[in-house]
Amino acid sequence: MRLRSTVLIIASLNFSYFIVEYYFGQRFNSIALLSDSVDFLEDASINILIALAIGWSLRKRQITGYFLAGVLLVPGIAFLWNALHQILSPEIPEGAGMGYVGLGALFINLLCAFLIARHRNEEGGLVKAAYYSARNDAIANVLIISTGVVTLIYPSVIPDLVIGIIIFIMNADAAKEVLSTARKENQE
Repeated sequence: MRLRSTVLIIASLNFSYFIVEYYFGQRFNSIALLSDSVDFLEDASINILIALAIGWSLRKRQITGYFLAGVLLVPGIAFLWNALHQILSPEIPEGAGMGYVGLGALFINLLCAFLIARHRNEEGGLVKAAYYSARNDAIANVLIISTGVVTLIYPSVIPDLVIGIIIFIMNADAAKEVLSTARKENQE
C-alpha cells in the first residue's frame, strides 16, 4: 500500500475513534479518556498533514516536522486543563467503561502502528511523527485499561490523574524525537 493511502486510512481511523472516545470520556467522567480523545484528533491531523506533504521539498518537510513536534504537545495541554477541572471538582470516573473504551483505542492504535511501521523511514520526520504517535498511544491505552481496573477496585480520581501525567510525558518525549529528526534533516 502506498504511503499516502496508508496515512489517509490512519487519519480516518483516528478521527472516528476521536468521536467515540470523546463521547465516552464525557459520559464516564474520565480525564484520561478525554485527553486521549484529543490525542486521536491530533493523530488524525498529523496524518492528513503527512498525506499533503508527500512529495514536498526537503525544506517544506522540515518546517512541517517542526510544526508537528508542537502538535504532539496538544494532548498534554488538554490534560492540564482537564486535570485542573478534576482537582477543583473531583468526580470518580467509571472504571469499567474506561477499560472497554481503552481496549477499543488500543486496537485502533495497534492497527495504525502496524500500518505505518513499514513506512516509518520514508519522508523523514513526518512519517516518524505518525509512527511515534501511534506507538505512544498504544502504550497509553494499556495504561488507561489498567486505570479502569484500578478505579473499579479502588474508586478514586488519582489513578486517572497519574495516567494523564504519564501520557503528557510520553507526548513530550515524542515531540522531542520528531524535533530531533527535523533538525537532523536540516543538517543534511
